Amino acid sequence: MSKGCAVASVLGMLEERETAARVRVEGLREEVAHLAGVLEAAEIELDRRVIAREELVEALAVSAAETTAVPGAEQEIVPSPAPVPGSVVPPWREGLPVTVLAPDYQRILGVLDERRPAGQGPLRAREIAMGLGLGSTSAKVEGVRSKARRLAERGWLVQEASGAFTAGRRRVAVPGDGSSA
Repeated sequence: MSKGCAVASVLGMLEERETAARVRVEGLREEVAHLAGVLEAAEIELDRRVIAREELVEALAVSAAETTAVPGAEQEIVPSPAPVPGSVVPPWREGLPVTVLAPDYQRILGVLDERRPAGQGPLRAREIAMGLGLGSTSAKVEGVRSKARRLAERGWLVQEASGAFTAGRRRVAVPGDGSSA
């Protein structure tokens, strides 16, 4: 009978250790979930800061262009340097190549342009992010959405009323350029 008590005692110790391990695993899962939320919030904040900086750079560029413009003189077309991540998205105009855009923007246009010949409908930001291989985390989707909106605001894409995006180019009015298109 003492042998049966020893086995029960060992079994009880193993059950206690299993319970303790289970509690530790659950605690770690909760901690990971919390950290994932913190990471997502930090990524969203980073995206917002990048957007703010890009908007400021663009506003300063427009302001500088307005102050240095020579009335009545023809402007010489100078090839622009290669785009870099974080560079300003220029308004679309006839003859402006996609290569003036930063690589991230070119990739978004590429995903949407691939759908156009097949006659497929518009894409939501989550679908674009998935097409880019970024996954579907909210931070990545929001980053893609902000870039797609910026492209739509500047005429490189068309944003549907539903919030989805399609490939298409259209002229947009640029403050200070004298056109009403």
